[in-house]
Amino acid sequence: MKKIIHEFKEFIARGNVVDLAVGVIIGSAFGKIVTSLVNDILMPIIGVILGGINFTNLTLHFKDAVIYYGNFIQNVIDFLIVAFCIFMFVKVVNALTHKSHKEEKKEEAPTKSEEAMLLEEIRDLLKKSKKKN
Repeated sequence: MKKIIHEFKEFIARGNVVDLAVGVIIGSAFGKIVTSLVNDILMPIIGVILGGINFTNLTLHFKDAVIYYGNFIQNVIDFLIVAFCIFMFVKVVNALTHKSHKEEKKEEAPTKSEEAMLLEEIRDLLKKSKKKN
């Protein structure tokens, strides 16, 4: 039992849990923003383009059951827009972090030790002497 508690403390202390919690909270807030964008801005425009159709009111009556396929269409469109927004966000973040990593790599040009430089000079001299023979 002590081993499990110790492993749990290490797991929490790594920071992965905090990063995950922050991601979930931000993702939830971002999802609300995109849902509002879809419901309050895009869907009314799409409804006007399609002749005033409101997807959420589309239903199909089957005996005593009512199938709300309009809500399904609305949720599919919502999902696609959320997925696209997250894709673009990740793409921008990756581009920014990739750019900063490239700059760091350029700044960290490896310096050769004196031994390595001497060995390269010897190699070059040997190549020259082989070409002369």
